[in-house]
Amino acid sequence: MDGSTTAQIQPSPSGGNPAAPDACRPLASTAIPSVVSRLAASVTARGDAGLAHSITPLSGERLARLPQSSPADVESAYSSARSAQQAWASVPVRHRAAVLLRFHDLLLSRQSEVLDLIQAETGKARLHAFEEIMAVASAARYYGRTASSYLRNRRRAGAFPLLTHTIEARRPKGVIGHISPWNYPLELAVGDALPAFAAGNAMVHKPDTQTALTALWARDVLVEAGMPADLWQIVVGDGPIIGSAVIEHADYVSFTGSTGTGRQVARQTAGRLVGSSLELGGKNAMIVLADAALDRAVEGAVRACFSSAGQLCISTERLLVQRRVADAFLTRFIARTKELRLGGGLAYGADMGSLVSERQLETVARHVNGAVQTGARVLTGGRARPDIGPFFYEPTVLDSVTPAMAVYAEETFGPVVCVYRFDTEDEAVTAANATAYGLNSSVWTRNTRHGRVLAARLRTGTVNINDAYAAAYGSLDSPMGGMGDSGLGRRHGAEGLLRFTEAQTIATQRLLPIAPSHGLDDEKFAAVLTTGLKTLKAFRFR
Repeated sequence: MDGSTTAQIQPSPSGGNPAAPDACRPLASTAIPSVVSRLAASVTARGDAGLAHSITPLSGERLARLPQSSPADVESAYSSARSAQQAWASVPVRHRAAVLLRFHDLLLSRQSEVLDLIQAETGKARLHAFEEIMAVASAARYYGRTASSYLRNRRRAGAFPLLTHTIEARRPKGVIGHISPWNYPLELAVGDALPAFAAGNAMVHKPDTQTALTALWARDVLVEAGMPADLWQIVVGDGPIIGSAVIEHADYVSFTGSTGTGRQVARQTAGRLVGSSLELGGKNAMIVLADAALDRAVEGAVRACFSSAGQLCISTERLLVQRRVADAFLTRFIARTKELRLGGGLAYGADMGSLVSERQLETVARHVNGAVQTGARVLTGGRARPDIGPFFYEPTVLDSVTPAMAVYAEETFGPVVCVYRFDTEDEAVTAANATAYGLNSSVWTRNTRHGRVLAARLRTGTVNINDAYAAAYGSLDSPMGGMGDSGLGRRHGAEGLLRFTEAQTIATQRLLPIAPSHGLDDEKFAAVLTTGLKTLKAFRFR
């Protein structure tokens, strides 16, 4: 790879973001080379489809060669998963949940291994990689503690009091087809897998090839925690080649990725009459009101815009600031953004890491350069940093952005935020909602009660008050997902597990049938039932 994009060949800029102290451990000095071959053996592939290659964004050097799966391999994976699922579904829920709790402990005790893998595959800073550890451990604990409650049989009101005994049962879907992206390879692979397994399902999983090692590592650890090995099948390959096969054989599909691909998934699952949950793109807004604590809002904006180099579906790409505090806020925000240390070391210390690929770098450069060429102003950043690594790009703040610019409405998915000023809250709400997306937003104000009122007017699946995104996303008892072009369905909470189940109603009728009997003809039966229905309403039965 020669890394020959226009953005990359610029010389190291003067006055740019500082580089983090070089604490980089060479990949050869980590456990990664020794585990690659072991993890590769866990891919469901016969080997006749060739090899897939991945590189590390930190340096551009080759990271792994993995066997590619064919459509026939996907079919074989489903066959093995179905056999394992039948036995797994018969295991008591408390035992399945116990596997999640053991996985929780193993993940935390062995986190250094997977932190190295996440950084090597994505290029993100170690602190941002740790966010994935935190999210997955929390999900393992949450569903390990709640699965039995969510899945127990529930008594429901019957057709007629005393005469009809009704329960709602939950049955596993079967084998889940799971397609996860590269940007959060642990959280978006395992965070959705855990509730599916707790509900009694098996899974055929296609992670992005760039970050397949992280998913394979997690599978190994979950097997060590007690999960049957055949329950989680991982296939590797390009979406156009095997993605359709993953969907074609699934009993339900869990997908995280782009809105365009999500539409294709929705069409294919609808044609088969199977369900799907889709977490897609976002063009998320952060609203800073005049009464906000500005220093706190500045730090929140840094996290909201630049965590994982902005490669986060719920990160902020639009910054809406009330005009009378805009200058004060931006002065502090720009100064803080310029201080962020860029680095690719496999250690804590960098504030922001790399973009994942040349393609992502080209998208970011195209959005920024196109905006500047048509009148936008760069308040800070706007430059690639090949002196640090092949795909590094400075955290960038743009002003004077107009609807004619691609960066205005398209998802950039990089460390770029556009600043807009507003006078009234109605203007802010209108601007925040002026997008086809509806994933995440945040409101910054000292008056949190008023903040909740304003939040109710925002058309996003999650709204954070005085936090960037972690407060809502980390509230695992509450659902998380998008509105509009940001997707369908929810992860987290009861819905995050129950989406992987089928509801089954079992009703037992006692003494009398719901039909003419005991000498009643049709007319008398109708009259008796009419009286009964009126009585039930009068006595406030449901």
